[in-house]
Amino acid sequence: MNNLNAEDRRSSIIQILQEKNKPVKGTELANQLGVSRQVIVQDVALLRAQGSQIMATPQGYVMLKNDKTKLMKTIVSKHHSYSDMNDELQIMIDYGARVIDVVVEHPLYGEIRSILDISYKKELDDFMEKIRTEKAEPLATLTDGVHIHTIEVPNEESYNKIRKVLLEKGFLIED
Repeated sequence: MNNLNAEDRRSSIIQILQEKNKPVKGTELANQLGVSRQVIVQDVALLRAQGSQIMATPQGYVMLKNDKTKLMKTIVSKHHSYSDMNDELQIMIDYGARVIDVVVEHPLYGEIRSILDISYKKELDDFMEKIRTEKAEPLATLTDGVHIHTIEVPNEESYNKIRKVLLEKGFLIED
């Protein structure tokens, strides 16, 4: 596939991401398409500028799929430890949510958003392990633990259960 012109290569990137049900690393795309990883980064940036819903996650690139049967909601919460963060995310996925992102409102930089795309235990475990091994600080440390999650839930009942349990655990910030 290394003789593709730029337009065909970008079409191939979209096709590969649409067919995969998991993130695809830039190096994997580069190897598959016979170009450098930097070419893939540039292609993805151009595809995004053209409106493609490609997100870069720590696990690789994913094509966002809008499931019209699910609801998009936000949760405002606060926690102070890795254990609390794990518990908070686990509660959400236990009730059927896909945790799309985390957002903090920084006093200097404004909104800072990071894609999480966590919907099951293995993804959560991998995320928590990466935090430990990379010795990375969660975005919420910039805002004394306060953050917002965009979540996708199957129905209003699931969303209400998530809110109830997060409130009971002391994580939920209410209006």
